[in-house]
Amino acid sequence: MASSTYRDAWGIPHLRASDPLRLAFAQGRNAARDRAWQIETERHRSHGTTASFLGPAAVPWDRFVRRARLDDTARRCFETLEEETAAWVSAYVDGVNAGLERGAAEAPEFGATGLAPGTWQKWTPLGVWLAHHILFAGFPTKLWREEVARRLGDEALELFAADGPATSGSNGWLIAGDRTASGAALIAGDPHRFIQDPGFYQQIHLSCPEYDVVGFAVPGVPGIAHFGHTGTVAWAITNAMSDYHDLYRERLRTSDDGIEALGPEGWRPAAHRRETIEVAGGDPVEIDVIETERGPVIIDGPAEGAEGDSGTLALSEGISLRYPPRVTEDLGFDVLPALLRARTVADVDRALDRWIEPVNVVHAADTSGGLLHRVAGYVPVRDRENALRIVPAWRGGREWQGRHDTPRAEVDGIAVMANERGLAAPLGTEFAPPHRADRIQRLLRASRQWEPRDMAAIHMDTQLAAAAPLLERVARLDGLGPEAERLRARLLAWNRHMEAGSTAAADYARLRSAVVQRVAAAPELKSLAVPPLPYPVVFEPWLNLTAKVASALENLLATELLPGLDSAGVVRAALEETARLEPVTWGELHRLAPARILPAGEGEGEEWPGLGGDHDCVLATSSTPGLTDLSSRGPSARYVWDLARRENSLWTVPLGARGTAGDPHRRDQLPLWLTGQLAPVVTDFALLVEEPEHGSRSLGM
Repeated sequence: MASSTYRDAWGIPHLRASDPLRLAFAQGRNAARDRAWQIETERHRSHGTTASFLGPAAVPWDRFVRRARLDDTARRCFETLEEETAAWVSAYVDGVNAGLERGAAEAPEFGATGLAPGTWQKWTPLGVWLAHHILFAGFPTKLWREEVARRLGDEALELFAADGPATSGSNGWLIAGDRTASGAALIAGDPHRFIQDPGFYQQIHLSCPEYDVVGFAVPGVPGIAHFGHTGTVAWAITNAMSDYHDLYRERLRTSDDGIEALGPEGWRPAAHRRETIEVAGGDPVEIDVIETERGPVIIDGPAEGAEGDSGTLALSEGISLRYPPRVTEDLGFDVLPALLRARTVADVDRALDRWIEPVNVVHAADTSGGLLHRVAGYVPVRDRENALRIVPAWRGGREWQGRHDTPRAEVDGIAVMANERGLAAPLGTEFAPPHRADRIQRLLRASRQWEPRDMAAIHMDTQLAAAAPLLERVARLDGLGPEAERLRARLLAWNRHMEAGSTAAADYARLRSAVVQRVAAAPELKSLAVPPLPYPVVFEPWLNLTAKVASALENLLATELLPGLDSAGVVRAALEETARLEPVTWGELHRLAPARILPAGEGEGEEWPGLGGDHDCVLATSSTPGLTDLSSRGPSARYVWDLARRENSLWTVPLGARGTAGDPHRRDQLPLWLTGQLAPVVTDFALLVEEPEHGSRSLGM
């Protein structure tokens, strides 16, 4: 039995095999060959062993992952897989292990860190998936709200809950056949994640007698989970912004008999073990791994001593995390092979009934005219307070009471998903503002003759409706100095498009940052600015005052909860300050800043290009106003799935198909991504080039 690897002009892998298991093996081997450094790092991230080759800076992540029991959760979830799925995942792992040695030999990062390729366990792909998504539900926001309530009062609990940008999001839209030139549906969009080098998503084509699917794989994970086209049905997702992780404040006591945690029914035993984190260039770090009946304790609290019935007790507090895969011992991986075999919308819908996390909004369409718009994933039923803050473990009424039904809606010509409050509103607390969703709706309603290549204009739209509230405040100012008056005139005449070549867009961004910095420095928020907040550094992105002000700026300028904040004075001072700056274009400030595991090597410290867009534009190239104009998050892929003819589908990624330094396909799609162009999806193997060393080669399975 055999498999073959083909490439198109962009180096995208097209894998063909004689059956699904050999195809899974080929996909794993390809991931190891094309992305060895990336997937091995992800394996270590899921195990909590990155500090062993990245050094002390990686210890906080390793500590969190070990305490959250990610690897153990992945193992438990693997053990509950259906037999067929377990064999499929195992075949993928066998392929990874078969390809890692060669892939590592071609990746200089292994030599730079002294890392040797390891051995993947059968459950490692599940651990990789968990590591990618354990923070996706944004539970650290509950830590922030807790500090806001503690320092500003309970009435301020949701002061920063402004439906602002989070660390993840996406655009997606579904156009029914009555609005397309072909009469068949189109699905298009772009997932927003941190832009990684190598990229988070891998374009891939998987073909065997049972199915033939194109889409975006996550290196280290088999199949095509988020965005795929089987020829007769296609699907895509966005983050539903749902809340499905809970934090519990735990009271713990330690005696000679072990550790106990206080629950609604009294003191109950807690599991406990000691683990050692090995640290390159540093001393090993010993940690306690504790799990109560709620979940793993991920954050330590203060400790003290006391006398108990059995002598001296050590009393302490902590915060535990309850998350669905740990509770259900199910990650939803049985869905993945079912999606590959899907032929209709009904097949996709039925498969997604079993999905666990992350919780997504889904679009799907098939060649028979079927359409789907639904939420998929596990959201527990519990008290609303669980969704807002840390809840006391010892009080009743905070337990999970089953699983929410996931909402769905009929598609009337157009369906849009952009992380806004809407279909998923009953399942979440904070959502993205409606600006992107509203803008996409307006653009799509302008035509009934949409074609695949028309979607690029929507992908690249830079209108910033979110600028209106601040500009309205600017318009009301009077008595300004001459320079500030000229700046105000430019801003009020601006077309509100965040184009890379626009000086007015840069003026607005500079003004916004100056306002954010002043609000963050206001005496009313001083108690939240005192570093550090009492939580691990891994949660810092959710706990940075300036970043929180940036995402909630509109509400903070209008709130009555900060009566001492002179919002008009803040805007006036920021405008006067910005007016004194030399003019620049938005693209000069707003440059791409991909995340890399290791710093750029010698000769790789090039200046990345400038970008248009902003976090509330459809072209969602996000920065953090008040901290940086650099964009580290944005469209991590773009796609157009055509249900009339799959060969008319289009796609691109920010950098390229391969992740090895010096490879011609490492960054060859960057020019496409920057300009909104899309590469054709090729599915005809006669138009591809076979790699001779893999052609018809036995897999030894």
